[in-house]
Amino acid sequence: MSAAGIVSKISQIIWSPPLVVLLICAGLFFTAGTRFVQVRHLKDMVKSLFAVKAGKGQGISSFEAFCMALSGRIGTGNIVGVATAIAIGGPGSVFWMWLIAFFGAATAFMESTLAQQYKFNHSTGFRGGPFSYIEKGLKQKWLGVFFAVAVVLGYGIFLVTVQANGLSSAMQNAFGVSPVYVGIALAVVLAVVIFGGIKVISRVSAVITPFMALGYIIVALVVIFSNLGAVPGVFASIFKGAFGIGAIGGGALGTTIMMGVKRGIFSNEAGQGGGAIVSASADVSHPVRQGFAQSFSVYVDTLFVCTATALMILIAAPQDMGTNFAGYTQAAVDTVLPGFGSAFISVAMVFFVYTTIMAYYFYSESSIIYLMRRREGSKLEKGTVLAFRLALLTATVLGAAYESTLVWDLGDIAVGIQAWVNVIALLLLSRQGFKALRDFEKGV
Repeated sequence: MSAAGIVSKISQIIWSPPLVVLLICAGLFFTAGTRFVQVRHLKDMVKSLFAVKAGKGQGISSFEAFCMALSGRIGTGNIVGVATAIAIGGPGSVFWMWLIAFFGAATAFMESTLAQQYKFNHSTGFRGGPFSYIEKGLKQKWLGVFFAVAVVLGYGIFLVTVQANGLSSAMQNAFGVSPVYVGIALAVVLAVVIFGGIKVISRVSAVITPFMALGYIIVALVVIFSNLGAVPGVFASIFKGAFGIGAIGGGALGTTIMMGVKRGIFSNEAGQGGGAIVSASADVSHPVRQGFAQSFSVYVDTLFVCTATALMILIAAPQDMGTNFAGYTQAAVDTVLPGFGSAFISVAMVFFVYTTIMAYYFYSESSIIYLMRRREGSKLEKGTVLAFRLALLTATVLGAAYESTLVWDLGDIAVGIQAWVNVIALLLLSRQGFKALRDFEKGV
């Protein structure tokens, strides 16, 4: 069996039905335990974005944490991932992406609230995440270390290659630019920010992320309203396909559900722990406030941005483009704005990928700081962080030239491992999250 075949097999094992069931059941459990926090506290979610810093240290603001986590959620998964799900799983996969986002918002609330409760101080500001609440909450240091290492390898290497590969494919489609040149250019502009540290990363994210998401949604609305008559039929195909109506055999329905859940989780990251790592760095007055902010970021990512992509593809894109997944969205925009689609999606991908890899770097740097917290400020810590920065930039260049199926499988493996560990930890610590919410509600 080839290397690509082995990687694909491992991905299938990790993303077996039990993980899908675990993610959905966990979301249901957290939704019930918080009494539908993602619905009851929608107003508080929006208000939490603009909460002032509590002034307890060098942490970043709630809005900066929201934008950084959102930049990690919005990436190639919103363009290439959605197209992949529709091409393989059909229109019905979009419904399962919505469902996993709704329940995933409760999961994001739990992991971000716990991350705030178990954060620790560092000379660069607050740090923490699943590795902290696994070690301190579950008293399982070895598992916390394992998770941190998985983050460095998964986010810092594997998922970086996925993002870079999605961007290089789009740029090659639009402008015929060599993938290697795309990778080099991306690595250069990334280096400027990641060598600036957490403050620079958070400020750049707070400026770029809201505008890139809003601009993308506006173009999507232009495509949708230009084909308004097709919208009812598209929604009908989504709901029919979600339950296998018109499909041949149960296997087709299984593929639809699996693709929707996989791409939904890959995009919104609820349960993976990335958003929790950013949340730990926020300086807020109550842990629950950051939980609210991260719940809302799941909505923005999947219900807004992913839905915009899905509707454009289902309304206007040719359905016979094979594995040219980035091309589906480009073609959809071109049908309404001829000659603009490829260029626009490529430019959008530049911003999506750029900010996403910045977030991935931050997740990984925080994990390294956790692993070396007993040597804070030492030459070893600084040298390790420097070595990782160079490794991430190298992965960016190499990932741009990799065959897309291989890098997507590597990304799926990273997401799956982190989801398994994190969601089980969240379930075991759920009482603390529920208690924190009750405490907040009593004080309101």
